[in-house]
Parts: sequence; C-alpha cells; structure tokens
Amino acid sequence: MVDTFLPAMRQLVTLNLRSRGLSQSKISSLLGITQASVSLYLSSDPKRAYQSLARMSVLRSEADGYVGELAESVARGAADGVETLNTIWTEILGSGAACAAHRELYPALSDCDVCVREYGRKSIRSKTISEVADAVKMLEESPRFAAVMPEVSVNIACASGDARSPADVVAVPGRIVRVKGRARAMLPPEAGASVHMAKVLLLARSRRPDLRACINIRYDRWMADGMKREGLRVAALGAHRTRGPEDPTVAELARRLGSIPDNFDALVDQGGGGIEPNVYLFAGGAREVATLALRLAYGYSAG
Repeated sequence: MVDTFLPAMRQLVTLNLRSRGLSQSKISSLLGITQASVSLYLSSDPKRAYQSLARMSVLRSEADGYVGELAESVARGAADGVETLNTIWTEILGSGAACAAHRELYPALSDCDVCVREYGRKSIRSKTISEVADAVKMLEESPRFAAVMPEVSVNIACASGDARSPADVVAVPGRIVRVKGRARAMLPPEAGASVHMAKVLLLARSRRPDLRACINIRYDRWMADGMKREGLRVAALGAHRTRGPEDPTVAELARRLGSIPDNFDALVDQGGGGIEPNVYLFAGGAREVATLALRLAYGYSAG
C-alpha cells in the first residue's frame, strides 16, 4: 500500500487534477504533499505508475476509473478522499488482485487468503448497500411513486454476491413509508434488514438466479392493467385463507414455486386473511427494479 499503490495513485491523481485546471499549489493542498512532489509527478512519465498497479492485476482501464473516482473525492475534501482511497484499496485486497505481488515479496504467504476472506464479502456488500441507497433516492425523488405504495409500506431488497441467507440481502430497516405524499426511507439500507423481502427474493432466485433485486408495491386492477401495458410476465400466488405463525407470502411462494414459470418478472400476492394484496417486482439490480416501479407508478397516476 505505502510503497507501491499509494505513490502510483498520487501521481495519476495529480495528473488528473492538473487536467481539470487546478494549480500546483491547490493540488499540493488537496493531496497533502509538497509542491515539489506535485511538480515531480507532473514531469514524470505515468507509465511507471501504471506498471506498478499492473503488478497488482489492476488494468489501465480500471486504474483510470479508480483515479477519476479518487480525484473527484479529493476535490470534495480530505475526508472524502481518504474514504474513497480506503474503499478502492480494500476492493483490490478483497478481489485477491494484490496477492501475487505480496507473495512475490513474502513467499511464506503462498497459502494466505486472509484479505480475500476479510475484505471480499465486505466490498461486495458495500457496493450493494450503495446500489440500494441509489434506488431508494430515486423513489424518494419521485412525486408519483407514493400513489403505488401499499398500506403496509414498501421495501426494496438486493442480493449481495451469491446470497444464501437473509443476512446477505440488503434492504431498508423499518421500510419505506409515505410522508406528506412522498416516499421516505426510515433508515439507510443495510444487510439483513428485512427477513420477509430477503426470503421472497431468495426463493425467486432459486428459479431465476439472474434476479438480484425486488420491490413490493400496491396491487389492484389498475396495477394489473399497467403491468400488462409494460409487457411484464406475471405469476400469481393463491389467496391466503388464514394467518398462521409462518410468513404467509413466503409459505405460499415456497409451496407454489415448482409450478411457477421460470420467466416471471413479477409475482402477485393476492392477499386475503387480513393480508393486503401486493405485487413483487424483480430485476437484475436495485436501480433497475426501482426504475420499473417508477414506470408503473407514472402509468398508474396517468390512468
């Protein structure tokens, strides 16, 4: 990190900031290095920096992406820069990209997989949390989404990596509620926040592994018309007759799973027994499923 990664990133970020028109003194201040170091970085060939990163299996295209992200963060402030740098570095460690270079320096680490185990899952989960946060923001900014929010409120869930349990599924604690005609998340998304949504998503993924996210919204005949207009492939669960100790939606989905076609985009829970009808929309990611929900919301409001 200190001997190889950081110097390479400093030089490339210096070049990036200079290309944005920043002065050497401003760059020096933002990066916390001397102006003489800035001058040296600007006059040196960046080829060596790229070669240093390549030793850690970071391709030039990936390096440029990291540099652009870090330069923007640094321009916002030192704290943002440190946070982004830490995220990038732990992502590299978690992917195992730095292992070969590390083992070359320390052959005794030939069997070590500590970084992959320690940072790999955290990195994937962090990205998923950010993805769900973006999706929630999309819903909160919409003036029409509240029209399709059921009385039981809304949640959006997204599988992190090869999710196997509710602990690997990111959702919103306490759900997304209606406040003054707008959707509002009660708390930031986190892993394991909704066992119900996680179980629905995990069951759906057992038939369609490409699905990573789901959201629940209102279901009625107008919503049925809207889904038809969107060309969604809809599967329906039977109406609930009674409420038992089990989650009725999850229990019904598990019971019907084998008979549901594996090309569905939405599952309709017809409710019953004191349970409000809902439709669960599915997509390959949190932003995609939020976009689908918003399209239905706009069509619902227009209708």
